[in-house]
Amino acid sequence: MSRFQTLAAKLGIIGGTLLVAAFASIGYTLWASWQLEGGAAAVNEAGRMRMQTWRLAQTLARGDAVLAKTQIDQFGQSVALLRDGDPARPLLVPRDTRSTAAFADVQRTWRTVRAAWTASPAPDPTQAAQQAQAFVEHIDVLVSAIEVRLSYLTTILNLLQVLMVGLTIASAVTLLYSAYLFVFNPLERLRSGLARVREGDLSARVAVESSDEFGALSEGFNRMTETLQELYQNLEVKVEEKTLRLAAQHGRLTALYEASAFAAHASTLDELADGFAKQVRRVAKADASAVRWSDEANLRYLLVASDGLPRNVIDREQCIPTGNCHCGQSMAQADTRVIPIRLDGEGLLRGCGQAGFATVISVPVQLQDRMIGEMDLFYRTPTALSGEDRTLLETMASHLAVAIEGLRAGALEREAAVAAERSLLAREMHDSIAQSLAFMKIQTGLLRSALKDADALRTERTVGELEAGIHESLSDVRELLMHFRTRTNAEDIVPALQTTLQKFEHQTGLITHLSIEGTGVPLPADVQVQVLHVVQEALSNVRKHARASEVWVDVQQAPQWRVEVRDDGCGFATGATAQDETHVGLRIMRERAERIGADVEIASVPGSGTCIVLTLPERRRLAA
Repeated sequence: MSRFQTLAAKLGIIGGTLLVAAFASIGYTLWASWQLEGGAAAVNEAGRMRMQTWRLAQTLARGDAVLAKTQIDQFGQSVALLRDGDPARPLLVPRDTRSTAAFADVQRTWRTVRAAWTASPAPDPTQAAQQAQAFVEHIDVLVSAIEVRLSYLTTILNLLQVLMVGLTIASAVTLLYSAYLFVFNPLERLRSGLARVREGDLSARVAVESSDEFGALSEGFNRMTETLQELYQNLEVKVEEKTLRLAAQHGRLTALYEASAFAAHASTLDELADGFAKQVRRVAKADASAVRWSDEANLRYLLVASDGLPRNVIDREQCIPTGNCHCGQSMAQADTRVIPIRLDGEGLLRGCGQAGFATVISVPVQLQDRMIGEMDLFYRTPTALSGEDRTLLETMASHLAVAIEGLRAGALEREAAVAAERSLLAREMHDSIAQSLAFMKIQTGLLRSALKDADALRTERTVGELEAGIHESLSDVRELLMHFRTRTNAEDIVPALQTTLQKFEHQTGLITHLSIEGTGVPLPADVQVQVLHVVQEALSNVRKHARASEVWVDVQQAPQWRVEVRDDGCGFATGATAQDETHVGLRIMRERAERIGADVEIASVPGSGTCIVLTLPERRRLAA
């Protein structure tokens, strides 16, 4: 039984063995009963054959050939019945050697007797009686053989009945002993062990003497008592572990609080990104970190801040097209991922592997259905991410997304406030300066009519110049009103520049060219307004003074913003000190540039055109 592992297997083997023995006994009993019943029927049929033999001999003696033939056929049917048997009755000749030989002798003798009795002429009555007597003796031998076989089967049947009684007693004893051995005894050991544990003895153990269910229960009981003993003995250790776990949770909550507080006080995107890069690296215990910003269409990722990254990695990953690397996830597949790096591998992460990093953790920065950016953590050793750490990083990413969106909303609010203020100024100028100039124009007309009778030629020339100056002043005021009302709501300055150049072409008929180079983080909305005003002022100077045929506007977004406006006009001497209208326009451009910390450079040669370059500071100084 030691080879069988389960209690069900053991009991099944015992019960199955007893059941097989019972079935075998019952089956053999049924078979013996069938043989006895069939043999008895065969004895009866053989006795009937004796009667048929004497009757046939008497029929032959009377000379009735027709009746004799009928009785011979009936006798043949009896022989065939004994040979083939009849399962329905049942009727069969036992298959032992003696019975089989006796029946074969009866069949041979019958064939001889039938041949003699059906011959012509028929045997005389005396000879027929002698042949019948000899044939009946063969039938008696068959009956004696069948009876001997039936006597043997009866004896076996009696023995089987005695054996079944003994088997019943043995089965009961075996089942009781098996129940004690495999059920009651293990239960008693478990009960005794439980009693000892109930009394406080945690060192109680139960002997494992089998590998069945009770053996498994015994092993479980022993493991339970060992665990209880360890818990009882090491309670202080468990309390300390729990304290450390609570401290870790407190640390995560503190990190979230600090991130939330920092996001609430950060005033610029660079300050926010730098602070989050340092915080997430410290919280995640990473070797380096990076914060990337994604454009509105999620086509590219720009590196806006990093902490601990090598310079070559920073330069190489300033701009990553979406989906071109494991970093820079698309919105449809955005998820927090742990990316192992093969140090000897090739492909997308080869540069990180060469920098000594073994693992990268990418955390998307999402706000509802928008992809704002991504946080990347770099480790120099293989690193796994637990569920608590994943939740912490994703929560920090959501704080960063909300903070970036807050900065964007704040910039739009500031832009709206500036636009509203300038709209107010424009209305004031329209109500004052524009009306004054219109009045002066009317007065000029009256003056010309009044002075006709004096020096008409000189008066007409002077009045014409005055009228032209008034018209020019009125045009300048209207252009200034347009500048005051300029506002850009787009995320990028490119659409605003395109609109401005289209208006310039329509007003002047000059050919314009716009070129955009590099990729960079969009400028704040209020800074974009100032840049657009500087470009418009430069275009205004081209329209008034340059006498040009073409204008080029080149915009460079990285590594810092640079806007260049140049023409192929007449140019001017940059060393001249006369404060004409051109210099007034340049002074206005410089004043606008100073508001955003930018520089304006003017390069011009008489006869070779003019080039005005607006250079914005780095993002950090620009934000300040």
